[in-house]
Amino acid sequence: MDAYLLDWANLLLRWAHVITGIAWIGASFYFVSLDNSLTPPKNPVDADKGVAGEQWGVHGGGFYHHQKYPVSPGYVPDQLHWSMWESYSTWLTGFALFTVLYLYNASTFLIDKSLFDWTPAAAICTALGFFVAFWVIYDTICRTLGRGKHGDMIVGLCVFVFIVFASWLSCHLFAGRAAFLLVGAMIATTMSGNVFFWIIPGQRTVVAAIKAGQPVDPVHGQRGKQRSVHNTFFTLPVLFSMLSNHYGMTYGAQYNWVVLVAIMVAGALIRMSFALRHNALAYGKPVPWHFAVIGTLILVGVVIAIRPDAPPAPVAGAAPVKFDEVQAIVTQRCVMCHGPAMQSKNLRFDSADETAKHAQQIYQQAVVLKAMPMNNATQITDAERALIGRWYAAGAPK
Repeated sequence: MDAYLLDWANLLLRWAHVITGIAWIGASFYFVSLDNSLTPPKNPVDADKGVAGEQWGVHGGGFYHHQKYPVSPGYVPDQLHWSMWESYSTWLTGFALFTVLYLYNASTFLIDKSLFDWTPAAAICTALGFFVAFWVIYDTICRTLGRGKHGDMIVGLCVFVFIVFASWLSCHLFAGRAAFLLVGAMIATTMSGNVFFWIIPGQRTVVAAIKAGQPVDPVHGQRGKQRSVHNTFFTLPVLFSMLSNHYGMTYGAQYNWVVLVAIMVAGALIRMSFALRHNALAYGKPVPWHFAVIGTLILVGVVIAIRPDAPPAPVAGAAPVKFDEVQAIVTQRCVMCHGPAMQSKNLRFDSADETAKHAQQIYQQAVVLKAMPMNNATQITDAERALIGRWYAAGAPK
């Protein structure tokens, strides 16, 4: 595909993915907050009709009265809103974007030969296998272990252990940024699978039973609620993994899989705090901010743990680094992607002026973050990175 058209496909798919993602996440967050804010109906007539909870709200200049029938309202309204296409559209645009950016360019974006040297076809099949395997194992865990008094806790623990394993495996098989994104896409696929295979089919079964005048089995609502709760805790970890490819200090860390797991746990804890907050406010209870505090402390710990080393101090009596030496490294290791033929990120380093102009970016990406060259495709050495670092520490003289 022509590079120009590929960039447009990337941009438009990314834009569509963000738009549909906002719609899905917004709806999910709204219904979770609504569900956690419900209080028993004050009108006995509503309770007799099967209303289990209600919420009064004010927004946009008007008042809203929300009521929830946990089993059945006794009839199916003519206008019944379904929340499903937000999820489906988000997954479809996300998978299309993953295909265009990562699968189409597997040799560049998926494979880091210093980690695992394999063919693009094998890497692509394995990446897709992550999606299928996680869904099958997660769904099996929910169906077999998600019962009883401690079912939710057991499921949560098992799913967490499996996510940790998947993060470790992904970061040992794929390039760092691809590994992070793959784990997020894997979880997001399961979120959409929950909607497609359980939540919507359960709701269709309930609607069909009501229309046929048959008793409604409450298990469909219980299953849907379980999967919906899982989805809301998955949301912030998935969002981090989608944003992480812009920040090499995370996926480029020595123990990047630990960084990934820690930040996902922090996101889930922060999300839990806000989810519980709605219920606490509805019943006048203390807000459980301790989950958010713990999540924030984990994030602070990650920031401290992966902080880069200070720039190397000039060694007294050492010969200064010549600019020609730096330019030679840049020409050999960087111009392949930042030259006249391919100007990645609109940066060119094929001239002395351009190299000097972008010294700070070169130092940050190649020395501090070690994110460039991508997946070290041009095999830059640690000695060459150190030389660039000494040049920058001396003021990047030309």
